[in-house]
Parts: sequence; C-alpha cells; structure tokens
Amino acid sequence: MDGHRGHSLANWVCLTQWESQFDTQKTHKNKNGSTDYGIFQINSRWWCDDGETESANTCGISCNVLTTDNVQAAIACAKRIPINQWVAWRTRCRGQDLSSYLAGCNLR
Repeated sequence: MDGHRGHSLANWVCLTQWESQFDTQKTHKNKNGSTDYGIFQINSRWWCDDGETESANTCGISCNVLTTDNVQAAIACAKRIPINQWVAWRTRCRGQDLSSYLAGCNLR
C-alpha cells in the first residue's frame, strides 16, 4: 500500500481509463503468456491465479473475480501494487493535470 500514498483518486481514474477504458471485463494476453484482467488490467503472473499461468498470486484471488462489475476485489488487489508498476500510469497520468478526470463529481 505504500506505493499509493500521495496518489489522488484522479490518478486511479486516469489509470483505469488508459488500462481498460473502464471495462471491467477486459482481458489482454501478453507475449510472455500471462494475462491482464479487469478494470486495472491486473497481471496473472504476479497478482492473481488464472489456472493457466504459473503465478505468485500475491492478492490470493482467482483472476476471474477481477472481471466482474463488482470491483471491490480489483480495488483491494490494485492497492497492493505500486502505482508506478502500471505503464499506462507512467506514460499517461504521472505528472499530468488530472483535474478533468473528476470534473463534475462534486468531490470535496
């Protein structure tokens, strides 16, 4: 969780836009044989078990739970991953003005 201190909600919204276009059911097969799952595109090699890839399964979950509209498990797992591990965050969100991602949300 230490990798998330200082990262606003706008960072997470930006990340999910560029990783999955907010698609909770998205999957992506990688060249190394692993698969990315769900709204955060969490990788099966390190974070979840898909039954196909040898996995560290650091989040202790089945990858299938990451592709449902109930994003609680995906959020809990994503919080364990340092935000700078996501290429999309590093290339599209880090250091950018992210105010548009929460515009109109009336958050305080």
